[in-house]
Amino acid sequence: MTIELTDLEYRRLLDMVYVGNWVLNSARGMDRITDYDYMESKLFSYAPKCGMKSLVQNKYGIIQPSEAYKEGGIHEAICDYEDAVFFEILAEELARRDLGVYGEPEDLEALTSRMEDYLREFEANGLENVTVDV
Repeated sequence: MTIELTDLEYRRLLDMVYVGNWVLNSARGMDRITDYDYMESKLFSYAPKCGMKSLVQNKYGIIQPSEAYKEGGIHEAICDYEDAVFFEILAEELARRDLGVYGEPEDLEALTSRMEDYLREFEANGLENVTVDV
């Protein structure tokens, strides 16, 4: 198979591959899905040929994204996504708790409305007003 990409398209593909591998493997510890590591390495290996040598490093004979690449903003994008997911899940769990909803809600509108209340609070104050009684 042959795929033709512009330099910009290839660069965007590297970001998508890195983020995808991060999502799939970052929480797995030593139980990584090595097929995704392999694909990341394979796709990043073309970077020097495209004038993007600074995006890769050779570590233990394996082509990997460089520290410069990792520190260049990609993790900020991942953190933005993680924050959004965190607050969405928290809002839904709190709304379900408040309404006593377990499983499929009978009143989706009420659940959605309550979630939106929490999301507005989180948008305004983050976790500042969240308390946990133990």
